[in-house]
Amino acid sequence: MLWTIIVILVVLWLLGLIGHIGGGLIHLLLVIAVIILIINLIQGRRGA
Repeated sequence: MLWTIIVILVVLWLLGLIGHIGGGLIHLLLVIAVIILIINLIQGRRGA
């Protein structure tokens, strides 16, 4: 589920870069997604 959200945000971010749509909101969402991904990876390794 997390990977799906991250992929969708990356695609929207790329479309925003190409079409100049969304402004800073897409960049903010992408940063949040990357932070969540890093936290998830750290917690996954710690728990294993």
